Formats: sequence, structure tokens, C-alpha cells
Amino acid sequence: MHIVLIEPEIPGNTGNIARLCAGTGIDLHLVRPLGFSTDDKHLKRAGLDYWHLVKVHYHDSLAEVEEAYPGHNFYFCSTKAAHSYTEVAFGPEDLIVFGKESAGIPEPILKAHWDHTIRIPMRAEARSLNLSNAVAVVAYEALRQQDFSHLAEKGPGLRIDK
Repeated sequence: MHIVLIEPEIPGNTGNIARLCAGTGIDLHLVRPLGFSTDDKHLKRAGLDYWHLVKVHYHDSLAEVEEAYPGHNFYFCSTKAAHSYTEVAFGPEDLIVFGKESAGIPEPILKAHWDHTIRIPMRAEARSLNLSNAVAVVAYEALRQQDFSHLAEKGPGLRIDK
């Protein structure tokens, strides 16, 4: 699986997402421009000592990501989408795309991929969830649908912290 962040702005969010990717074996794709340096101390602090476990890919555009993964399913997360993320049957090679914190995924991208645009249901009065929380919600649903087999491949078994 792959998480794609289009122009992330907040180092703490990206660090938290990197930590999630480290713990699950999900590849992380960062689409430039980034709103921070990748050696930013806040980014590293949020990821703690997990950075060596994350497979990070850097891209100059979403089109570059799409060209690198022809034939793969891309799902675009937006508060504007009509369908819930729970309506998708995620596969192990799918790419789940999130926009920057201040604006989300640009409208032209959403329109071009409307049939693959999904949302996390929430109250109408709330603008959105925190980016790292939204990524965690959707990523773990995708992993659950695959019986967490992706995690089992990465180690001796599932680790459940208490």
C-alpha cells in the first residue's frame, strides 16, 4: 500500500504519518513543494527513531506518481466526496492520496478522479479531521480489509500494545 501526500505543510503531521507508515510497512510518497525541510527537527521528532523503517518517495507532481504506478488504483480523500472510504475494496498495491492541510486536494484533481474520490463521514459543522488522523483512519481500514496480512509479512506476527 501507498500513502501519497500532496504538498504537505505541517512537519508534525508528516512525521506522524511517517511513523504510521513505519509501523505498517506502507510506502510514503511526498509530492513537492513541501512546506518544510525533510530534516526539520519537528518532522524527525514526530517520527522519532522510525525513519529508517519508512520507504519515502519524493515526487515533483502527482502526475509523476501516476506515471510511476500505471494500472494501480488511486483513491483521493476529500471532505467534498460523495462516497465513504468504507465503500471501497482496497487492494495491497493501492495508493491513497491526501491533500495539504490548508486546502485539501486541488479541485481539478478531484474532478479528474471523481469516481475514485472518498471521504471520512463526519458532522457537517466540522471542517475536517487532522491530516495525520485522517490518514490513520483510512489506512487501517484498508489494512483491516486485507486481514492485516500486509503487517504479518513484515514481522513474526501482529503486535498489540496494551
